[in-house]
Amino acid sequence: MTPPDRLRLKPSLRNRLLRHVLLPLALTWLMGSALVVGVASYFMQQAYDRALLDDAYLVASHVRRSADVDLGGLALSLSAQEMSTVLFDQSESLFFAVLRPDGSMLAGHAGLRPASLSSTATPQFSTLDYQNNKLRGVTIHRQQPADFYVVMAQTTASRDRLLQRLLVFSIAPLVLLLMGLAAWLQRAIETDLVPLADLEQALGQRDARDLTPVPVSGSTRDVQRLGQAINALLGRIAFSVRAQREFSGNVAHELRTPLAGIRALADYGLRHPDPKVWREQLAGIAQSQARASHLVDQLLALALADESHQSLVQQPVFLDVLVREAVLRFLPRADAAHVDLGARGVESPVQVMGNAALIEGVLNNLLDNALRYGRAEVGESHITVSVVQAPQAVVLSVSDNGLGVSQAQLTQLSRRWVQGSAGEALKEGSGLGLAIVSEYVRLLGARVTMHNDSPHGLRVTVTFETPSL
Repeated sequence: MTPPDRLRLKPSLRNRLLRHVLLPLALTWLMGSALVVGVASYFMQQAYDRALLDDAYLVASHVRRSADVDLGGLALSLSAQEMSTVLFDQSESLFFAVLRPDGSMLAGHAGLRPASLSSTATPQFSTLDYQNNKLRGVTIHRQQPADFYVVMAQTTASRDRLLQRLLVFSIAPLVLLLMGLAAWLQRAIETDLVPLADLEQALGQRDARDLTPVPVSGSTRDVQRLGQAINALLGRIAFSVRAQREFSGNVAHELRTPLAGIRALADYGLRHPDPKVWREQLAGIAQSQARASHLVDQLLALALADESHQSLVQQPVFLDVLVREAVLRFLPRADAAHVDLGARGVESPVQVMGNAALIEGVLNNLLDNALRYGRAEVGESHITVSVVQAPQAVVLSVSDNGLGVSQAQLTQLSRRWVQGSAGEALKEGSGLGLAIVSEYVRLLGARVTMHNDSPHGLRVTVTFETPSL
C-alpha cells in the first residue's frame, strides 16, 4: 500500500493530463510562431530591400557624362537640395554614394562604401557600418554612361519596430488563447473526472461486507469500463464468499449428526463395563468417522469445483489411462463387496480435452456411488466403466445392475443433498456425489445424463465433445 506522504508527492491525473496537452501545444505554438515571424521578417525585408534598390536605380539614372576631367567624365545631375527631396523618407534616414571604379567618391555621403566593389550585374545587399549606425545597404554596378557604382543605405529603425510589433501581435493573442484553452481544459478535465472521484468515494466509504455492484455514472467509455471491471471483480469476490459460506454452513450442518453420534457412542461405551459393548461402540465410532471423513472429502471437492471455474485450464488428457487407474483403485473395494468391476473400450488410446484432476473426481464419485447403491438385490453385482468413441465425441459411462432410481428422482439427483431410494434406505452418504459429478462435468464443458438401464440399474453418461480430434 502506498504511504500517504508518498501518495501526496505523486501528480494528480488532472495535472498530468493538462501537462501532456498544454506542453506539446505550447511547443508547437512556439515553433509555429517562430516560423511565422521568420517568414514575415523575410518578406518584410524583401519589401524594404526593393524600395532601397529602387532608390539606388533612381540615383544611378541621374548620373551623366561630364566634360570635367577631374570628375572622371561623370557627374550627378541633381543638386544636394534636389537629392534630399528625391530621397526623402519620413521614418528612416537615407544615405547614398556614387563611386568611381577605383573606389573614389563622385558624389554623396563621404565614408559610405561597402566592404568590396563587385563588377557583377546583380545588386549586392549587405549590412554597413556608418557613423556608428548599422545600415541596410545595396550596391549596384552601372556601365552607362560610364563605369560607376551606386551605394544606397538606410537605417533600420522602422523595420525593427515593425518586426517587434509583429512579434507582439503574433504572440500576445496566442498567449491569451493558450491561457483560455488551459482554463477550459482544466474545467473540462475536472468535469470528466467527477465520475472517477465519485467511484473512488463510493469504494472508500463502502463496508467490507458490502459486495453489491457500485453505481457507475461515467460520461466516458473508459470510466464505465473501469466501473464494470470493478463490479465484475466484486461479483467474483461475492461468488467466492458465498461459496465459502455455503461450504462452512454445509460442513457445520452435515458434520453435526456424525459427530453427535460418535460422542453418543463413546459416552455409552465409557459408561458400560462390558468389553464386548466397548468393541461394538468402537466399531460404530469407526463407521461414523468414515462417514464423516467421506462427507468432508465431498464438501472439499465441491469447494474446489467452485474455485476452479474461474481458472480452469484444459489440455489433452488420455481418458483410457484415467479409467484404468480408477478401476484399479476401486478394485480391492469391489472384491471385498463381491462386485464384478470391469472396463471396456480402453484397449486403445482415447484422448479428450479436459482436466485430469476433474475427470478423476468424476470417476471416483461415480464408482463410489455405484459401489454403495448399485449392487444387485439378487445374484452377482456388476459395475462397468465403458469408453466409446463416437463421431466428434467421446462417451464415458458408468453402469450398474442395482435397483436404479425412479423417473422422478432422476431429475433431482444432480442437486446437492438429494439421494436416491437406495441411499435413503441404507442411511448412507449425504447426496453430494452426483452433485459433484454434475459440477465437474460443467467445468469440463461436457454433458452428463442419467437413465435407468434395462432391465434394472443406473447408467450415468458423460459426453466429451471432440470436434478437432
